[in-house]
Amino acid sequence: MISPAPDSARSFLLSSRAAALAALLVALPSAAFADELDTGDTAWILVSTALVLFMTLPGLALFYGGLVRTKNVLSVLMQCIALTGVITVLWTLFGYSLAFDSAGMVEETTNFHSFIGGFGKAFMAGISGDTLSGTIPEILFSTFQMTFAIITPGLIVGAFAERMKFSAMMLFSVIWLVLVYLPICHMTWGGAGSYFGDMGVFDFAGGIVVHITAGIAALVACMVIGPRDGYPGTPMLPHNMTMCFVGTGMLWIGWYGFNGGSALGANGGAAMAITVTQISAATAACVWMVIEWVRFGKPSVLGVATGAIAGLAAVTPASGFIGPVGGLTIGLVSGFACYYAAAVAKQKLGYDDSLDVFGVHGVGGLIGTLLVAFLAHDMFGGNQGELAMGSQFATQAFASVITILYTAVATWGILKAVDAAVGLRVNDEDERAGLDITLHGESGYDY
Repeated sequence: MISPAPDSARSFLLSSRAAALAALLVALPSAAFADELDTGDTAWILVSTALVLFMTLPGLALFYGGLVRTKNVLSVLMQCIALTGVITVLWTLFGYSLAFDSAGMVEETTNFHSFIGGFGKAFMAGISGDTLSGTIPEILFSTFQMTFAIITPGLIVGAFAERMKFSAMMLFSVIWLVLVYLPICHMTWGGAGSYFGDMGVFDFAGGIVVHITAGIAALVACMVIGPRDGYPGTPMLPHNMTMCFVGTGMLWIGWYGFNGGSALGANGGAAMAITVTQISAATAACVWMVIEWVRFGKPSVLGVATGAIAGLAAVTPASGFIGPVGGLTIGLVSGFACYYAAAVAKQKLGYDDSLDVFGVHGVGGLIGTLLVAFLAHDMFGGNQGELAMGSQFATQAFASVITILYTAVATWGILKAVDAAVGLRVNDEDERAGLDITLHGESGYDY
C-alpha cells in the first residue's frame, strides 16, 4: 500500500500543475479569453456607434437638406429623423434577429436560413448587458448594426427628394427594410451558413449591404416616380451650400466609425481602415475638383463634397482588407467613375436622381466591391496574402449581380404596391408649393 504524499510534496505537485496551466493559457490566449469582455474594444465600438448615428443625424440630413430647394429643406430633415425612429423600433422588434440570428443555421437541412435569420432574438430575447459578441457586449453590436440599418434607407430618400409623399416614403422604407436590407445583410454578415458569407465575399463595412442596395433602389425609385416638375429645363440648384458643406464634414468624420468600427475592436485593423478611408475620400475629392477645374474653369464646393462622399462610399467594402495603395486606387477610380455617372450619364439617360444617390453610392459601392478582389492582395499592400484574385473577383461580381437584380426587382414591386395603397407622389400643386408647407405645415426659414 502506497502511503499518502507528505503535505510539502502535495503542495509542490499542485503548484507545478498551476504553473503548467498558466503557461498553457499564456500560450493560447485566444482560446482562454475568447469570450472575455475587452473594455478597449467596447469603448471603441461605443464611440463608433455614436459616429455612425451622427452620419444620419445630423450629417446626412444637413447634406441632403442643403442640396434641395428652400421650400423642401424641412421635408428632408423630417424624413431622416422619422426613419431613425421607425427603424430603431423595427430593429428592436425583429430586425436584428432576422439579420443576425444564426442559431442552428449550419445544422439546417434546408437553405432557407442562408438568406434570412430567425426570430430567436426578436425583442432582443436572451440579450443582456453581460451577453457577449466576441469581445464586446452583444447589445452594443446590435446597436452598432442598427445605425447601418438606419442610414441605408436614409440614403435612398435623396433620389426622390422634393416629390414623394411622406406617407409613401415611410411605408416604402419599412417594407424595403424587411424585404431587401435584412436579407442582404444576413446573406453577407450573418455568419456561418449565410449565402454570401460562405462564398467568401469581401464586404467589410457595407459596399454590398448598404451602398449597392441603396444605390440600385434609388435608381429604380426615381425612374418609377418620375422627374420633378420642370426637370431638366428648370434650374434646381442647392439652396444652401454652407449646410451641405457642414453635412459633408459630418459624414466624413462619421465614416471613421462606419469603417473603423467594423473591425469590431480597437486594433491595427481599425487603424488601417480609418487610414484608407481618409486616403480614398481625399483622393476622390481631388479628382472631382480637377475634373471641374479643367472642364469649367472653376472648381466647386459641391463637386469636392460629392467627390469626397464618392470616395468614402467606394472604399467601404474594401477598407478592412487593403492598404494605403488600395485607398489611393479606389479614390482615383471612384472619383472619375462617379463623376461620369452623376454629371454625364444621368443627363444622357434623362432620369432624375435628385441628389445623385445612384451615381455616388451605387456606382461607388460597386467599384469598391469589385476592386477589393485585387487590392486585398499583399502585392498592393492588402492583408489577404497571395489572394487568388481572379477567383475572388468572380465571387465579388456574382454577389454584386445577385444583389443588384434582387434589389431592383424587389424595389420595383414595393413601389408599385405602395403606389396602389397610398400613391407615391404629391400632386402638382403641392409640389410647386413645396413639401415643407404642404406636408408638414412648417417652413425652414422665417422670412
